[in-house]
Amino acid sequence: MDKTVRTRFAPSPTGRMHVGNLRTALYAYLIAKHAGGQFLLRIEDTDQERYVEGAVDIIYRTMAGTGLIHDEGPDKDGGYGPYVQSERQAAGIYLKYAKELIEKGEAYYCFCTRERLETLTTVVNGKEVSMYDKHCLSLSKEEVEAKLAAGEPYVIRQNIPREGTTTFHDEIYGDITVPNEELDDMILIKSDGYPTYNFANVVDDHLMGITHVVRGNEYLSSSPKYTRLYAAFGWEEPVYVHCPLITDENHQKLSKRSGHASYEDLIEQGFVTEAVVNYVALLGWSPEDNTEIMSLPELVAAFDYRKINKSPAVFDIQKLRWMNGEYIKMMDPEAYYERALPVVESVVKKPLDKKAIADLMKTRIEVFPDIAPAIDFFEELPDYDVGMYTHKKMKTNTENSLTALRELLPRLEALADCSKDALSALIAAYVEEKGIKNGQALWPLRTAVSGKQMTPGGAYEIMEILGRDESLRRIRIGIDKLEHAME
Repeated sequence: MDKTVRTRFAPSPTGRMHVGNLRTALYAYLIAKHAGGQFLLRIEDTDQERYVEGAVDIIYRTMAGTGLIHDEGPDKDGGYGPYVQSERQAAGIYLKYAKELIEKGEAYYCFCTRERLETLTTVVNGKEVSMYDKHCLSLSKEEVEAKLAAGEPYVIRQNIPREGTTTFHDEIYGDITVPNEELDDMILIKSDGYPTYNFANVVDDHLMGITHVVRGNEYLSSSPKYTRLYAAFGWEEPVYVHCPLITDENHQKLSKRSGHASYEDLIEQGFVTEAVVNYVALLGWSPEDNTEIMSLPELVAAFDYRKINKSPAVFDIQKLRWMNGEYIKMMDPEAYYERALPVVESVVKKPLDKKAIADLMKTRIEVFPDIAPAIDFFEELPDYDVGMYTHKKMKTNTENSLTALRELLPRLEALADCSKDALSALIAAYVEEKGIKNGQALWPLRTAVSGKQMTPGGAYEIMEILGRDESLRRIRIGIDKLEHAME
């Protein structure tokens, strides 16, 4: 009988969640849920120097917001806790297992000073690298005990043989073999008593029954050391899934300086959570039928980690914008209005129908800030060039535009109702009477009331929102502009 799939997301609380970390969490979640398994959250706060106050809250907020709900974690004890590494360290878990390795000859105390370590270099594959020389491995048991009793600072290092090779298997990259001479004796327990990220991961993953480990391919180089730790303990290794690098459009590693490298950056820039999750899922993976728009349940059903690519995934902000626009079109009207209203209100201060303005934009934007420059004319008519009245396709020019506006003005003044339907009926009657195309009336009218080449909605929608008096005022300004241009 197959054992239950258990995956984990183990972020460090160091600030906002990078897109790469979000992808790791997402893939771990999808692997677990696709197999009907469990998804765990573990907080890795052993690097006290990088700890950022409030970052744990960001992790919880991001997980909840994206729908990546964990089955176990610091707030949901499933019997494998504590789920915070500093609490596990305080319980003596890591030191216990490090000492077990020392007893087996798989690890040793190292008392070397920083000054000595800085002098150590060796040549590997023709390159000079910093590598520990196993100096303290030769200390006798009595020497070690004396140094410990004297309170000398120490670290505990993994003891990796210099001869032979180590092979591990990754589901994406296959079998990888590394000569042991390339592997440094990595530190397991630091001088402050805390475990290193690498050691704590192995111990915690085993004790928590993690079956599949998802992480970025920058950890491939450390994996042989993990393999040797599992072997030293006699533990079964998890399935490794190393994800490809995420780069920017210039094929450089996506950095925090890019401005859209974290989940919260993207939300603040007007992206929709569902679109971000959908897009991040496709950074290195795609379903067999190449479907692009997928909900989280659809991703769970379709996800196969064996189909993850090896090649770097390019974070294409334009592609994400397109996808976001598709999600905005599908948004529930009330949810859309909740996001759009603050943008509308930041631009339009006049007592106009803000909801109607927002509705005009729903199918026309890719991110919410796109609303602002498209609706500013509702607040104030811009000073526009009369050349805008000339439109080849609409068969309009300054002369016939002026004629249309002059003839429409008294009819509009006589119209008490400025609704879309009433305006449509009035224009239809005018066009039929004059024997002209719709565009020859509507283009000048829309230009006059908006002062813009491109607008959300046509003349009817704009005039209905502006109201009768403001629409008439703007049409008179248009007539005045055209008359001056004709002089």
